[in-house]
Amino acid sequence: MEMLRSAAKKVVGTKQVTRALKAGTAARAYVANDADTFIFQQIIRAAEEAKVACIRVGTMKELGMICGVEVPAAAAAVLK
Repeated sequence: MEMLRSAAKKVVGTKQVTRALKAGTAARAYVANDADTFIFQQIIRAAEEAKVACIRVGTMKELGMICGVEVPAAAAAVLK
């Protein structure tokens, strides 16, 4: 989690994380356990296909706070 908090390059949000995973620019992905099941599975699947570690985070609110945004976030990623 500290890696995400201190990362200079990161993306927040399902669309941006999915895009980064497919483009091969994500070093590590994070997904909230309370995210919608479809979104949760989409991020997990994209991370597996990209061979990137996917860390599960407690809640969307917690993930949003760690990323420094004022809204809950379902997914985030640290870029290479």
